[in-house]
Amino acid sequence: MFGYHDVEGFQTEIGEYRIKTEKAGPFYQYIRENGDKIEKGLSVDKGRLIINPVEPVNMPKNITNFLQIKFTKPFFAEPKSAVEVYATFPVEIAVFIAAKKSVGIVDIFSLQKPKYTLYGNPRDGIICRYWESDLYSEIPQVDKYREGVIKLRIVNSDSEWIEISNAVFDVYGMKIYYDEEMVYSSASINIVSPKVAETRFIEQPLKEKMRKALELYTARRIAVTALKFVMEWGL
Repeated sequence: MFGYHDVEGFQTEIGEYRIKTEKAGPFYQYIRENGDKIEKGLSVDKGRLIINPVEPVNMPKNITNFLQIKFTKPFFAEPKSAVEVYATFPVEIAVFIAAKKSVGIVDIFSLQKPKYTLYGNPRDGIICRYWESDLYSEIPQVDKYREGVIKLRIVNSDSEWIEISNAVFDVYGMKIYYDEEMVYSSASINIVSPKVAETRFIEQPLKEKMRKALELYTARRIAVTALKFVMEWGL
């Protein structure tokens, strides 16, 4: 159901959510139901709805642009080595309206209950969207409306074995792709020392025909400058 859809007569189900549009005079009503009911008017005669996964830091409201993936088991990186593994990340779903060469944000929701945590000390640390994941040697099977797959290239630039138990990312640089099977992203973790690493997202789909998701920060016209994050409060 990710992708582009005509606003007229639209109706679908994503998990426990029922989403539809209804004609209301010359305009439309957007309706999302899951026990509760959310309605929004769409002042558009003709347009398209865009439904796609977005950066997972918006629920229940936008309080941070950092994502922490906590590994369920620590990972030991060999000295002067590079390895590629897979993890998961939470999926949030946005509904956009596109008309007259402009895009607006109608709705954001998730099938996952969000959790947040503090990375670092209480004085200087940062609030992060918190997520736990196993590390996999192969692509895991997931529900694409709940979890995405992220490929992590872990580079140990140090001359010692390093234990890493989590990764923190600035999602301003996150690039998300999707197809009929999965939601996907790619990132690197460069271990500089036993306590410091640099993380960044990589603009690279898993498959050639994957569609790139519309970036939420682009839709909000937010200037993006941070593309990497330095983990200096422990790995």
